[in-house]
Amino acid sequence: MGSLLKGLAGVRWHELRDSRQAPATGIPPLLSRIAYGGEGAARLAIDELGDMICALGFVVGEATAPTVPFLLELVGAPYMWCRAELLDLLEGICRAEQWHGAAAASRARNTVFQEQPAWEVAARAAVRAGRSIVEGLALSVRPEEGEAARTLLRAMDEVAPFPDL
Repeated sequence: MGSLLKGLAGVRWHELRDSRQAPATGIPPLLSRIAYGGEGAARLAIDELGDMICALGFVVGEATAPTVPFLLELVGAPYMWCRAELLDLLEGICRAEQWHGAAAASRARNTVFQEQPAWEVAARAAVRAGRSIVEGLALSVRPEEGEAARTLLRAMDEVAPFPDL
């Protein structure tokens, strides 16, 4: 591995579940393909990774928050393919609130969602922690990157805090 993604080995991916409740061991190879593959490989890897950490564009998993810092690292890296797609994925993560909605609706049926809402809180906080990186990209001379960054910044500002459950 090159200079990017050095911290991947420090995450216990085998102990985490993705948004489909499968083991998260497939996340590091996808991040590596995004970082070191060509543009086509990176695009395919982003699609696959999106399914694993933000299924359907709005359902996060336990492994989502630990993945976000690596996405932000990739977005901020020079000469990175597919920045706009990565920023779009980060926006989906930032806006995700499926588990909070399900938890609120399930109270009437006495069904309990305990861990899942915390996944959303952690994932959103991880995205917001990269605000300075995203602000830098909002000034990009590449229109698709600049617009995606500005859209993510709007999402960071617009999403309301999660309600207490």
